[in-house]
Amino acid sequence: MNKPDHSDELSFLTELRHDLHAHPELGFEEMRTSARVLEILQSAGIEVHEGLAGTGLVATIRGGIADDATDAADGAYSCIGLRADMDALAMTEVAQRPWQSRVDGKMHACGHDGHTVMLLGAALELARSRRFKGTVHCIFQPAEEGRGGARRMVEEGLFEQFPCDMVFGLHNMPGLAVDEMAVVSGPQLASSDSWRITFKGTGTHGAKPHLGRDAITASGHFLTALQTIPARVVDPLQPAVVSACSVEAGDPEALNVIPDLVRIGGTARAYTPEVRNQLEEGIGQLARGIAATFGIEAEYHYIRRIPPVVNDGEATALALQAAITVCGRAVRTDFPRSTAGDDFAFFSQDIPGCYVWLGNGPAIDGALHHNTSYDFNDDAISTGVSFWVKLVEHVLKG
Repeated sequence: MNKPDHSDELSFLTELRHDLHAHPELGFEEMRTSARVLEILQSAGIEVHEGLAGTGLVATIRGGIADDATDAADGAYSCIGLRADMDALAMTEVAQRPWQSRVDGKMHACGHDGHTVMLLGAALELARSRRFKGTVHCIFQPAEEGRGGARRMVEEGLFEQFPCDMVFGLHNMPGLAVDEMAVVSGPQLASSDSWRITFKGTGTHGAKPHLGRDAITASGHFLTALQTIPARVVDPLQPAVVSACSVEAGDPEALNVIPDLVRIGGTARAYTPEVRNQLEEGIGQLARGIAATFGIEAEYHYIRRIPPVVNDGEATALALQAAITVCGRAVRTDFPRSTAGDDFAFFSQDIPGCYVWLGNGPAIDGALHHNTSYDFNDDAISTGVSFWVKLVEHVLKG
């Protein structure tokens, strides 16, 4: 695939999206994806930094409008970051398409292939037009899906090497039309943490439970009581989720043995630091209390993975104006927050940021994010590219 002329760029981006979709790569393994993006950016004469978080790329584009000495005094912005994620998921695609995944057990089930080509298309247009002043950094991030790509980029000096006044993220949303966007201030995505508990009892013969300490019975009481944490510990006006997602105990071939250990793991979600702390403390307190009641031990680990994504008011106002320029009245300013997580939070927790939704059309056959039949909607590409370009031109005004 050669880089096309401008008139054919949408077709090129669509073809590229299909190519990326057919060759999905998991977090920190995006060698082919990163190389394809790098090749196209460099062929357009765009400055690209390689190697942050392994496969991450940062494309830097400087505006063609001269800076004014009064800009700093007026509080104008000089540099912003735009982020797209590149990784796929460890899932098997079931829907039959010409661009179906060619890699067993891997698929683009969240639209990161579309996110990548939209930011790439915007970078190409911005490099041609340069109708802005200051600098934009296009951040192509690896490993959003739970492997810590954003955190690693920040730890490796992303914002020291590429300072930004603000940072913006965009994600597709099935159910919204492809020319529709949602731009909302405040919490958008929940924190995403994991927890693990091991109940340690004393195994015994299943016919002689009085001779042991039954960790299975204790774990059953724990699972039953788990929902009292969001229901009775957390303020009812504050959303919270606690889910047990894994239970391991005993051997199905040894049904006359009460095992020594029961291992339980799950997830916890919140939108504020206070509720996040309550969940961490409450799960451990419940596990230890029930273990003590049954005369066994509870080993507890709470793993803080991703903070909540909370949109900054000023950054949101700027993104909203750009979205209205592109989509007109088809912009929602009241849209339900999600209990899913996104490590864009590591970009926006110290720098003002805004995370927006772009419609992906109807969820065909119920294919929402992380579904084996999901596919990014190519009709959304032009809207996404236009939004990124208008956002840069609006924030970095000439």
